[in-house]
Amino acid sequence: MSAEEPDTEGEEEEDIRYFVRIGQTDLDGTKSVERSLMEMNGIGQRTARIIARKAEIDRREVIGKLDDDEIDEIVGLVRSYADEVPEWMVNHQDGYFDGESTHETGNDLQMSRRRDINRMKMIDSYKGVRHRRGQKVRGQRTKSTGRTEGTIGVNVEAIKEERSEDSEGGEE
Repeated sequence: MSAEEPDTEGEEEEDIRYFVRIGQTDLDGTKSVERSLMEMNGIGQRTARIIARKAEIDRREVIGKLDDDEIDEIVGLVRSYADEVPEWMVNHQDGYFDGESTHETGNDLQMSRRRDINRMKMIDSYKGVRHRRGQKVRGQRTKSTGRTEGTIGVNVEAIKEERSEDSEGGEE
Protein backbone atom coordinates (compact mmCIF):
# COMPACT_ATOMS: atom_id res chain seq x y z
CA MET A 1 0.00 0.00 0.00
CA SER A 2 2.99 2.33 0.31
CA ALA A 3 3.14 2.59 -3.49
CA GLU A 4 -0.47 3.73 -3.58
CA GLU A 5 -1.01 7.37 -4.49
CA PRO A 6 -2.61 9.61 -1.87
CA ASP A 7 -6.34 10.17 -2.04
CA THR A 8 -7.00 13.61 -3.57
CA GLU A 9 -10.75 13.41 -4.14
CA GLY A 10 -11.76 15.89 -1.43
CA GLU A 11 -8.90 18.30 -2.05
CA GLU A 12 -9.04 20.92 -4.73
CA GLU A 13 -6.05 22.70 -6.16
CA GLU A 14 -5.33 25.78 -4.06
CA ASP A 15 -4.60 29.04 -5.83
CA ILE A 16 -1.65 30.50 -3.97
CA ARG A 17 0.95 33.10 -4.84
CA TYR A 18 4.39 32.00 -3.75
CA PHE A 19 5.82 35.53 -3.80
CA VAL A 20 4.03 38.67 -2.66
CA ARG A 21 5.79 41.95 -3.39
CA ILE A 22 5.46 44.74 -0.85
CA GLY A 23 7.67 47.75 -1.44
CA GLN A 24 11.04 46.49 -2.59
CA THR A 25 10.75 43.16 -0.77
CA ASP A 26 9.50 39.79 -2.01
CA LEU A 27 7.65 38.02 0.79
CA ASP A 28 7.15 34.26 1.06
CA GLY A 29 3.54 33.55 0.07
CA THR A 30 3.40 30.24 1.94
CA LYS A 31 3.82 31.86 5.37
CA SER A 32 1.24 33.59 7.53
CA VAL A 33 0.64 37.33 7.22
CA GLU A 34 2.47 38.04 10.46
CA ARG A 35 5.52 35.89 9.65
CA SER A 36 5.91 37.17 6.10
CA LEU A 37 5.61 40.83 7.15
CA MET A 38 8.30 40.23 9.76
CA GLU A 39 10.72 39.34 6.93
CA MET A 40 10.78 43.00 5.89
CA ASN A 41 13.45 45.21 7.41
CA GLY A 42 11.81 47.64 9.83
CA ILE A 43 8.79 45.49 10.65
CA GLY A 44 8.81 43.33 13.75
CA GLN A 45 6.22 41.13 15.37
CA ARG A 46 4.32 43.94 17.06
CA THR A 47 4.17 46.05 13.91
CA ALA A 48 3.04 43.06 11.82
CA ARG A 49 0.23 42.32 14.27
CA ILE A 50 -0.93 45.94 14.24
CA ILE A 51 -0.95 46.04 10.43
CA ALA A 52 -2.93 42.78 10.23
CA ARG A 53 -5.43 44.04 12.82
CA LYS A 54 -5.94 47.37 11.04
CA ALA A 55 -6.41 45.56 7.71
CA GLU A 56 -8.98 43.31 9.46
CA ILE A 57 -7.14 40.18 8.33
CA ASP A 58 -6.41 37.18 10.52
CA ARG A 59 -2.67 37.30 11.24
CA ARG A 60 -2.43 33.51 10.90
CA GLU A 61 -3.89 33.45 7.40
CA VAL A 62 -1.51 32.54 4.56
CA ILE A 63 -0.52 35.71 2.71
CA GLY A 64 -0.40 33.99 -0.68
CA LYS A 65 -4.12 33.15 -0.48
CA LEU A 66 -5.23 36.76 0.06
CA ASP A 67 -7.09 38.72 -2.60
CA ASP A 68 -5.48 41.64 -4.45
CA ASP A 69 -7.64 44.10 -2.52
CA GLU A 70 -6.45 42.75 0.83
CA ILE A 71 -2.81 42.83 -0.26
CA ASP A 72 -3.22 46.40 -1.53
CA GLU A 73 -4.67 47.33 1.85
CA ILE A 74 -1.66 45.79 3.61
CA VAL A 75 0.70 47.70 1.28
CA GLY A 76 -1.12 50.93 2.05
CA LEU A 77 -0.94 50.30 5.78
CA VAL A 78 2.79 49.55 5.60
CA ARG A 79 3.36 52.84 3.76
CA SER A 80 1.19 54.90 6.10
CA TYR A 81 2.13 53.12 9.33
CA ALA A 82 3.62 56.27 10.90
CA ASP A 83 0.27 58.06 10.50
CA GLU A 84 -1.70 55.20 12.08
CA VAL A 85 0.26 54.74 15.32
CA PRO A 86 1.59 56.99 18.10
CA GLU A 87 4.93 58.66 17.54
CA TRP A 88 6.75 56.47 20.05
CA MET A 89 6.03 53.35 17.96
CA VAL A 90 7.87 54.43 14.79
CA ASN A 91 11.49 53.52 14.11
CA HIS A 92 12.88 56.91 13.00
CA GLN A 93 11.77 59.64 15.37
CA ASP A 94 12.51 63.35 15.04
CA GLY A 95 14.59 63.25 11.86
CA TYR A 96 17.63 65.53 11.92
CA PHE A 97 16.84 67.47 8.76
CA ASP A 98 13.05 67.78 8.85
CA GLY A 99 12.08 66.91 12.43
CA GLU A 100 9.48 64.42 11.19
CA SER A 101 8.87 61.00 12.70
CA THR A 102 8.69 58.31 10.05
CA HIS A 103 8.56 54.54 9.96
CA GLU A 104 11.04 53.31 7.37
CA THR A 105 11.22 49.85 5.85
CA GLY A 106 13.53 47.99 3.52
CA ASN A 107 16.36 49.86 1.84
CA ASP A 108 15.13 53.22 3.14
CA LEU A 109 15.84 52.07 6.69
CA GLN A 110 19.36 50.95 5.80
CA MET A 111 20.09 54.21 3.95
CA SER A 112 18.84 56.43 6.77
CA ARG A 113 20.83 54.44 9.36
CA ARG A 114 23.98 54.76 7.25
CA ARG A 115 23.34 58.50 6.76
CA ASP A 116 22.89 59.02 10.53
CA ILE A 117 26.12 57.14 11.30
CA ASN A 118 28.06 59.13 8.70
CA ARG A 119 26.72 62.39 10.17
CA MET A 120 27.87 61.32 13.64
CA LYS A 121 31.32 60.53 12.22
CA MET A 122 31.56 63.89 10.46
CA ILE A 123 30.72 65.97 13.54
CA ASP A 124 33.06 63.87 15.71
CA SER A 125 30.44 63.01 18.29
CA TYR A 126 31.34 60.36 20.85
CA LYS A 127 29.23 57.76 19.07
CA GLY A 128 30.76 58.76 15.73
CA VAL A 129 34.29 58.30 17.05
CA ARG A 130 33.37 54.87 18.43
CA HIS A 131 31.84 53.90 15.06
CA ARG A 132 34.96 55.08 13.24
CA ARG A 133 37.23 53.02 15.50
CA GLY A 134 35.01 49.97 15.24
CA GLN A 135 34.42 49.85 18.98
CA LYS A 136 31.19 49.29 20.88
CA VAL A 137 28.94 52.33 20.79
CA ARG A 138 26.21 51.84 23.38
CA GLY A 139 28.21 51.52 26.59
CA GLN A 140 28.87 47.80 26.54
CA ARG A 141 31.90 46.36 28.31
CA THR A 142 35.00 45.96 26.20
CA LYS A 143 37.48 44.43 28.65
CA SER A 144 36.58 40.84 27.90
CA THR A 145 34.14 40.90 24.96
CA GLY A 146 34.15 42.22 21.43
CA ARG A 147 37.73 41.29 20.71
CA THR A 148 38.55 41.14 17.03
CA GLU A 149 42.01 39.60 17.24
CA GLY A 150 42.43 35.96 16.32
CA THR A 151 44.01 34.92 19.62
CA ILE A 152 41.79 35.19 22.65
CA GLY A 153 43.75 33.33 25.32
CA VAL A 154 47.29 32.23 25.99
CA ASN A 155 48.32 28.97 24.38
CA VAL A 156 50.42 27.45 27.17
CA GLU A 157 51.42 24.39 25.13
CA ALA A 158 52.93 26.51 22.36
CA ILE A 159 54.96 28.52 24.90
CA LYS A 160 56.29 25.32 26.51
CA GLU A 161 57.31 23.96 23.11
CA GLU A 162 59.13 27.20 22.23
CA ARG A 163 61.01 27.14 25.55
CA SER A 164 62.01 23.50 25.13
CA GLU A 165 63.27 24.19 21.59
CA ASP A 166 65.22 27.25 22.76
CA SER A 167 66.79 25.34 25.65
CA GLU A 168 67.81 22.44 23.36
CA GLY A 169 69.27 24.80 20.78
CA GLY A 170 71.23 26.84 23.35
CA GLU A 171 73.09 23.83 24.85
CA GLU A 172 74.90 22.93 21.65
